[in-house]
Amino acid sequence: LQVVESGGGLVPPGGSLNLSCSFASGNSLGGYAIGWFRRTPEKDREAIACISSSDDRIRYSDDLKGRFTISRDKANHTVALQMDSLSAEDTAVYYCVTGGFTRCGSRWATSDYRYWGQGTQVTVSP
Repeated sequence: LQVVESGGGLVPPGGSLNLSCSFASGNSLGGYAIGWFRRTPEKDREAIACISSSDDRIRYSDDLKGRFTISRDKANHTVALQMDSLSAEDTAVYYCVTGGFTRCGSRWATSDYRYWGQGTQVTVSP
């Protein structure tokens, strides 16, 4: 289950960015719960959001809820992370993850997810 992220880059403070996650094979992500994590130089990897497969139930980090939105594009077999009102503190490497299961449930730790993408750099700077 090789996942691939895209959409990172440089964005000014207050700006928005949309990241996308897909399988490298091009197969649908539809059968799996998909999550997003990020890693900064100051912090270990932290969970951002997870979207389940069967019912699209979503869980967000309390710190990021309201600015970050995860969604599933079933037509394009991708999962997106829309990020708004970005600040320098959001500068990080963002990872798409999956564990081969269908529901996020209580899975919120890095160890819950076996499959990680290479990561995409997001830099928030003037």
